[in-house]
Amino acid sequence: MHDYGLVSIITPTWNCAPFICETIKSVLAQTYHDWELIILDDCSTDNTYKVIELYLESDTRIKYICNDHNSGAAVTRNNALRIAKGRWIAFLDSDDLWLPDKLDHQVRFMEENNYAFSYHEYTEMSEDGEDLGVYVSGKKRVSKFDMFACCWPGCLSVMYDAEKIGLIQINDIKKNNDTAMWLKVVCKAPCYLLKENLARYRRRKVSITPKPLWERIWAHYPLFRIAEEMNPVRATFWTLMNIVGNAYKKIFYVGKC
Repeated sequence: MHDYGLVSIITPTWNCAPFICETIKSVLAQTYHDWELIILDDCSTDNTYKVIELYLESDTRIKYICNDHNSGAAVTRNNALRIAKGRWIAFLDSDDLWLPDKLDHQVRFMEENNYAFSYHEYTEMSEDGEDLGVYVSGKKRVSKFDMFACCWPGCLSVMYDAEKIGLIQINDIKKNNDTAMWLKVVCKAPCYLLKENLARYRRRKVSITPKPLWERIWAHYPLFRIAEEMNPVRATFWTLMNIVGNAYKKIFYVGKC
């Protein structure tokens, strides 16, 4: 197997002890072996460290760092990206899973096509790991306009070339901070779809609790007003554009499997 360089896997965590063991195992099962797993703990209050500790002793590719104080996901991702040493940057939240060929296929896809930014398809599972029969795909090529209108990649599917993109840092927002990163990256390179299912997204009970429509819509406003530092008019425009973009994605690219 060809080695295309080190992949830095960014895994922020907070109180995910019931899930992170399975997440780590999905990384250890990768057929591509040149990786480092950076687990950055946002001051968990459960036994997350105890779960991780055994893996730290058995594999030096796994690194654990804890924030000085609880800082939120945006700051935690920023901290991890400053530590990362790899050419390739990938993201895996501490309750999601990768399939074994994920890194091998995606790195090769990017190297052979000279892509700097990519994502792939994935399926959804319940909190207990049961298949929900949902298959998430996306546009073959995601431009800057496309990404601002809709978050096409799932966080667990993204990879970019740090040598071409550089260090990404985002402003501190509580929600949609992963999307804030993709907006920074897509300004430097379009995002290309690897049309292959390579991961499983865990839909937690807290994420499927119905919320008022206005709350779900305006959760996007800080993404543009704070993260992108737009004026209120532009931020409102792109927030409304996301209503259309996300509806389009759900209709045409999210289906049953």
